[in-house]
Amino acid sequence: MNLQRLYDMQRELDAKIESQHGLRKEDLVDQKILALLVELGELANETRCFKFWSVKPPAERGIILEEYVDGVHFILSLGLTFGYGPETSRELAKEAPSLTEQFNRVYQLVSTFKDDLSEENYYLLLDSYIQLGEMLGFEWAEVEQAYLEKNQVNHERQQQGY
Repeated sequence: MNLQRLYDMQRELDAKIESQHGLRKEDLVDQKILALLVELGELANETRCFKFWSVKPPAERGIILEEYVDGVHFILSLGLTFGYGPETSRELAKEAPSLTEQFNRVYQLVSTFKDDLSEENYYLLLDSYIQLGEMLGFEWAEVEQAYLEKNQVNHERQQQGY
């Protein structure tokens, strides 16, 4: 797992966005947290893991991976905001018994981090999000590749006035 490369790429994207939109001196923590929650909801919606009332299957794997990577962007961006680097906790929490419970756990950890922006809470969030990806069946190499591709799209969007 090479998080350093992703942090470096996210730092560059964040700088471009903040520069182009005149946000260098703005506190964007609340916006980034809300964006992460929205992306997490979009991811859950594509997995359909909580939709006990429906027989419709989850979205195709590529769509779920893209939604997952959108969350990675905002988690990395939050880490960069506070100077938290590319490391994860040494001990991961026990995997949740279900995908729905893991989503609930990540939501709770986003809220915990919002209330206490500590390094410990950040790494708990990061680790739980990585676990979520593992529960979704993603290998880190494909997450990293999807991140690289989406990061490029995000740079192109900024050039096109997105």
